[in-house]
Amino acid sequence: MGKYILRRLIIALPSLLGISLILFVLLALAPGDPFGELATNTNIPPEVRAALRVKFGIDDPIFVRYIRWLVAMLQGDWGFSFSSRIDVDKLILQRVPTTLFVVGSSQILALAVALPVGVYAAMRPYSIFDQIANTLAFVGFSLPTFFTGLLLILIFSVNLGWLPFVYRTDIAASGWHWYWENFKQAIMPVAVLGLFQAASYTRYVRSAVLDVIRLDYVTTARSKGLDEGKVIVKHVVRNALIPVVTLVALQMPAVFGGAIVTEQIFRIPGIGSLLITAILANDTPVIMAVTFVFACLVVVFNLLADIIYGWLDPRISYH
Repeated sequence: MGKYILRRLIIALPSLLGISLILFVLLALAPGDPFGELATNTNIPPEVRAALRVKFGIDDPIFVRYIRWLVAMLQGDWGFSFSSRIDVDKLILQRVPTTLFVVGSSQILALAVALPVGVYAAMRPYSIFDQIANTLAFVGFSLPTFFTGLLLILIFSVNLGWLPFVYRTDIAASGWHWYWENFKQAIMPVAVLGLFQAASYTRYVRSAVLDVIRLDYVTTARSKGLDEGKVIVKHVVRNALIPVVTLVALQMPAVFGGAIVTEQIFRIPGIGSLLITAILANDTPVIMAVTFVFACLVVVFNLLADIIYGWLDPRISYH
């Protein structure tokens, strides 16, 4: 297993290098100047502005700047944020826990809803439950997250006043009260992301279970007198989860990208809102770092999916 993981990481390195080069060139060729704010600030002398451009190599050739960025990144220096006046790695580390909490909780909610609903609907195809589940799933992934987010704010925050619609990291509380306040403010963003993903996952789980439940070995297991629940859990669900794992792993980077909209709606101080702020301020080092992190997520979650395959299907071996 260790050799397999190492081999996969080595294979992923050229892809990550290519992605980083494309991202860097696109950002370098994009209109705008990271020091545009300094150029309009009359309090900063022209020689200071020129010295800063030389220090950060803004006017150097693109390839030279990319090599400098790559070497610095490999050494742990991800650059300096021009708008926030702080190192990029520190800025990202400040936002990562919040994003991981919201996205992670939403995925747990999505799987907790999709797995039992999808399996039960597949066990009783075209029943009333199956039709209701399919209808709700179609509605769920047809509605964009910004619509459901605003709808929840209107109902539970504006009209009922039950939940806060602005996510805060500076809650003035301690003990259980602090956990309760964090739980309340996380309900709506987690529900928006989680239920949107649950709608898509439910359809895939139902389809995968329907494909497996008709196979001969399932019929054989039933003919041996095994309990129906044991047949479903051990023989059907475990094998049906293999394509679902692929879906979840490949969609995780998209979930992080989709969280950008949700973070903007609920004012969550996460990676998504950081990226939007950096784009508006033309803060190239931050944009480069965040987009590169998203690219790394694709590699990481694909690797996790392959490892989970080996647990779900003993026939798969890693050599």
